[in-house]
Amino acid sequence: MLPKKRESGEEAEFGKNSLKRKRVEPSSGSVVLGKNRELVMAPDSNMEVEIDEDLHSRQLAVYGRETMRRLFGAQVLISGLQGLGVEIAKNVILAGVKSVTLHDAGNVELWDLSAQFYFTEEDVGKNRALACADKLKELNTAVLVTTSTGDITEQLLSAHSVVVFTDITLDKAIEIDEFCHRREPAIAFIKADIRGVFGSVFCDFGPSFTVVDVDGEEPHTGIIASISNDNPALVTCVDDERLELQDGDLVTFSEVHGMSELNDGRPRRVKGTRPYSFLLEDDTTGYGAYEKGGIFTQVKLPKVLKFQPLREALDNPGEFLLSDFAKFDRPPLLHLAFQALDAFRVEVGRFPAPASESDANKLVDIAHRINEEKPIDQKLDTIDGSIVKLLGSGSRAVLSPMAAMFGGIVGQEVVKACSGKFHPLYQFFYFDSVESLPAEPLTPEDVKPLNSRYDAQIAVFGSKVQQKLEQSKLFLVGAGALGCEFLKNLALMGVSCGPKGNLTVTDDDVIEKSNLSRQFLFRDWNIGQAKSTVASSAAIAINPSFNAVALQNRVSPNTENVFDDTFWEGLDLVVNALDNVNARLYIDSRCVYFQKPLLESGTLGTKCNTQVVIPNLTENYGASRDPPEKQAPMCTVHSFPHNIDHCLTWARSEFEGLLEKTPAEANAFLSKPEEYKTAAKNAGDAQARELLERVVECLVTERCASFEECITWARLRFEDYFSNRVKQLTFTFPEDATTSNGLPFWSAPKRFPKPLQFFSSDPSCLSFVAAAAILRATTFGISVPAWALDARKLAEAVDKVKVPDFAPKQGVKIVTDEKATSINSSSMDDDYQIEMLIKILDEGVKKLPPGFKMNPVTFEKDDDTNFHMDLIAGLANMRARNYSVPEVDRLKAKFIAGRIIPAIATTTAMATGLVCLELYKVILGHNVERYRNTFANLALPLFSMAEPVPPKMFTHQNLKWSIWDRWVIAGDLTLKELLEWFGERGLTAYSISCGQSLLYNNIFPKHRERMGKKVVDLARDIAKLDIPPNRRHFDIVVACEDVDGNDLDVPLVSICFR
Repeated sequence: MLPKKRESGEEAEFGKNSLKRKRVEPSSGSVVLGKNRELVMAPDSNMEVEIDEDLHSRQLAVYGRETMRRLFGAQVLISGLQGLGVEIAKNVILAGVKSVTLHDAGNVELWDLSAQFYFTEEDVGKNRALACADKLKELNTAVLVTTSTGDITEQLLSAHSVVVFTDITLDKAIEIDEFCHRREPAIAFIKADIRGVFGSVFCDFGPSFTVVDVDGEEPHTGIIASISNDNPALVTCVDDERLELQDGDLVTFSEVHGMSELNDGRPRRVKGTRPYSFLLEDDTTGYGAYEKGGIFTQVKLPKVLKFQPLREALDNPGEFLLSDFAKFDRPPLLHLAFQALDAFRVEVGRFPAPASESDANKLVDIAHRINEEKPIDQKLDTIDGSIVKLLGSGSRAVLSPMAAMFGGIVGQEVVKACSGKFHPLYQFFYFDSVESLPAEPLTPEDVKPLNSRYDAQIAVFGSKVQQKLEQSKLFLVGAGALGCEFLKNLALMGVSCGPKGNLTVTDDDVIEKSNLSRQFLFRDWNIGQAKSTVASSAAIAINPSFNAVALQNRVSPNTENVFDDTFWEGLDLVVNALDNVNARLYIDSRCVYFQKPLLESGTLGTKCNTQVVIPNLTENYGASRDPPEKQAPMCTVHSFPHNIDHCLTWARSEFEGLLEKTPAEANAFLSKPEEYKTAAKNAGDAQARELLERVVECLVTERCASFEECITWARLRFEDYFSNRVKQLTFTFPEDATTSNGLPFWSAPKRFPKPLQFFSSDPSCLSFVAAAAILRATTFGISVPAWALDARKLAEAVDKVKVPDFAPKQGVKIVTDEKATSINSSSMDDDYQIEMLIKILDEGVKKLPPGFKMNPVTFEKDDDTNFHMDLIAGLANMRARNYSVPEVDRLKAKFIAGRIIPAIATTTAMATGLVCLELYKVILGHNVERYRNTFANLALPLFSMAEPVPPKMFTHQNLKWSIWDRWVIAGDLTLKELLEWFGERGLTAYSISCGQSLLYNNIFPKHRERMGKKVVDLARDIAKLDIPPNRRHFDIVVACEDVDGNDLDVPLVSICFR
C-alpha cells in the first residue's frame, strides 16, 4: 500500500511563484492602448491570469489562450530525475504549468552524466532532485518548482493533477496508477522508461477523459458557390482552395442567400467529399432555392476517451502506436520484453549486465515464461530473442538522444493531460533504434566502464564508438531552438570532446525574449547577446571537454572566405538547425559539393521532420521541394478580400508603405535631391510617378509639424481607407453589376463591402487613430503627449478634425485582373505629372527645417510597446468590418501578419533526439537500409519512419552518375581540348558557364574564337574568377546533349589546372 503521509525528513524547496496576475482596476475606461494592447479597457474588478505574450508568443500560436490558462493551473509531479526525468521537467516548465514537484530518493552517480545535463561531477553523491532543482527553476520563474526526496505517498499524489514516473518497478507503477485512476477527478498517470536504444510510454488519464481539440488544426472553412435542392444535397465551393473535409465531418452554414434554412447553426454531417464539393446528409428538396453567398465552417466536437488502468492494459493492450511500419510486429514483442526486464530486475536485483551472454539468456527465458502464462489470445507465436537480448544489454543506460526524444513525447502528453488539447497517446507506445547499434556484437571488453561520464553510452555502443564520437569534427548551423537542443545532446554524447575533435557553431542572430520559452540554454539576462556564443558557453558548462567554437557569421555565398574549402574539407558531419528553406538549400549544396553527410530537421508546432543526407547513398535535401505557398492575387488583397489573411496582408503592406518605405524614399530625396529628380525624370513611368507622389505627400501636402496634425492625418486616413475607397469601389461596381459574360460581378468569393462611419465612442476606431497618430509622429520626430492614450482627451481632439465630403468619380480604373502584378496603371501623361510633382516638391521643401530627416519605422512584431501590431490589427479589422469578414484579436493578427512560426519545446526536443540517433549511424558508417527519415506529429500522435530515398541515377553509354558525383579533369586544358574530352564520351558540350558568366555557347560564332584559349584564362577574364594561390581547381557547369540531341544533366565539372 502507498504510505499516507510524507516522511518527516523530506526536503522541499520553493522557487518564485510566477503566476503573473493582473487586477483590472475600476476606471472610466480611459485607457486607449494598455500594456497588453487591450483596446479600451472596460471596468472590471476581476483577477485574471496574465499571459506574457512576449515570452510565449510562439507557444500561444500552437496552444491558444484557453489551453495556456489551463496549463497555468496544472500541478505536475515528475519522479526520477535522471536523463529522461530532467528532459520532461525542462519541457513542462518551459510550457508554463503552475507548479512542478521534482521527486527522487536516489543520489547522483557518474553514470547519470551521460544524459542528465544539469548534473556535474561535483554533484555525484548528492540527491538527484536537489542537485538539479535550482537550474530547472531558472527556465521559467513563473513556475513554482519544489522537491521531494522521500517516499511516494497518497498525500503527495493527491496534490497533483498529473504524475510522471520514469524509474519505478511495474508492481509499484500498478499500485500508484490504481490510486490515481480511482480518484475523482482522476489523476493523470504516465509511466516512461528508456533502456538503451529502447523506450516505452504508458498513459492513463482516467476512466473518462475529454479531449477538447483532437488535432489542434483550425476548423476548415470554405466559400459556397452553389447548393442543390436534392437528397442528399450537393454543395459546391469556389475553386480558389481545395477542401480539407473528410467523410463524417460536421459543418455549419452562414450567410446563405435563398436557402436560408441552412443558416440555423445546426451542425450537419457531410459525405462524398471531393476537392471542391461535398454531399450534405440533409434533404433540401423542400428548402428555398439557393441564390448566392454562404460560408461553411467545420465543427470540431470533443472526444471522450476511457483509459484502462495499467493492470488491465498489460493483459489487454489494444492497438499499439506504431513508429516504423517496417517493424509491424515489434511493439507486441517489446510489450513482452519490457515486462521480462522488470521481472529480471525484481528477481536478480539489478539490470542485465552489458554484453553478458548469461544475463541475456536469462532475460529471454523470463520472456518465454511470461508469454506462456498469458491468455491464448495474448500469446506471441514467436519471440525474437536477439531483440530481447539487445534490450537487456543496454537496459541500465539512459542515452541523451533517447532522453531528448522521449522527453518531448512525454512532455507533450503532460500538456495534453493538463489541458485536453490534442489527442493523448492511447495507451502504450514502444520504440527502438537497434539500427543505431554497431553491426557487430559487442564483447564485455568493448563495454567495460572507464569510470567516465560516458560509461552509460559505452555500455550500449562500446569504447571504440565513443572514441570516434569524441574525435569527430562537426559543423552546427544555427543556435536557436534546434541548435540549443543539439548542443546539449552533442555535449552529453561526448561529440567533439576529444583532443582532435572540434565543433563549429554559427548563428548571426541575437537572443530575444520570445526565444526563452523554448531555447532552453538562454536566460533573460542573455537578451541581446549572440545566440551562438551564449549557447556554446552553456553547452561547455554541461561538459567542460566540449570543444565548441562559436561564430556569428551567416553561412552564405558572401561568407565563403570564412567557410572556405579548407574548412569544409576538414569536416566529418554537418548538422542543420535552420529555420528557412533558402539557407537549408545552400548548406545542402555545399555538402553535396564537398561530399559531407548532412543531418536535417525542422519543426512546425507539434509537427517535425528529420532527413538524413549521406553522400552517394541518399538523395540530397534539395532533390525534393514542398510546393510554394499559394499567394492571393493582388487585386483580391487590395479590393476584394474575403478572409482575414487578405486583410492582414493588406494591412502589413500599408504599414510598410506609410511608415517605412515612404519615409525612406523621402530621405533618399533629401540626401541627394538633384540626383533623385533626374532619376525620376529618366524613368518617366508609373512607378516613378507613384514614388514621387508619396514623397510629395510626406514632405509637403501631408507633412505633420505637431501631434495634433498627426491626429488629423490619422483620422483622414481612416476616412480614406474605410469609407471613401469603399464608396468609390461600390460606385464603380454597384451591387447589381455584371461581368462581360452577364454574370453577377459580386459573386463568390467576392464580398460586397459597406463603408464604415467613424465614431469616437467606438474603441476600435479610437485605437486605430491613436496607433496611427503615434507612429506618424515617430516618423516626423514629434514627441507624443501623455494624453495621447487618454480616451476622453483623444476623442475630443479627433472630433475637432474636419472631414471633407467625398463624391465618387466617374472613370476610375480599379484592377480586377487576378494575374495583374501591380495596382498602378500607366498613363499618357506620366512625364508631365512627374514634372508637376517635382515643382511642388521644390517649393514645399523650402519650408522644411535645416537638416530635416524622416525616421522610417521598421516593422517589429515582438515589441508590445511600439504600437506596430496595434496599427496593423486596427487596419486589418476595420477592413474586415468593411467586408463582413470575422475580425481577430491582436494576438491572432500578430501570428498572421508577423508570419510567426508556431514552435514548442517538446517538438524541438523530439526532433533533435531523432537526429542524434541517426548521428550514431553516420559515425558507424552504416549502410542506407539502417537510416531513417521521420515525420512526426505529437498532436495526433503520429510517427512515420522510412528509409531515405536513394539518389536519382543518370546513365550514358558506360557512364553512370548522380548529383553526388563531380567530374574532375586534370590538366590546364584549352576550350577545344575540353570539348574534345566530352566528345570522346559521346557527349556534345554546347554550353559552358562559370558562376553567372557564359564562357562558351555553340550558337555564338564569336565564341569559336576562344577555342585555343585556356579555360582557366576564360574564367578569369570573362567570369572575373579570383582563384586563390592555394587552390588547384575551379568549377564549371556544362550543358550537354547526346548523339540523338537529348539533353543530359551531367555532374559539376572541376578542372585541376595546377
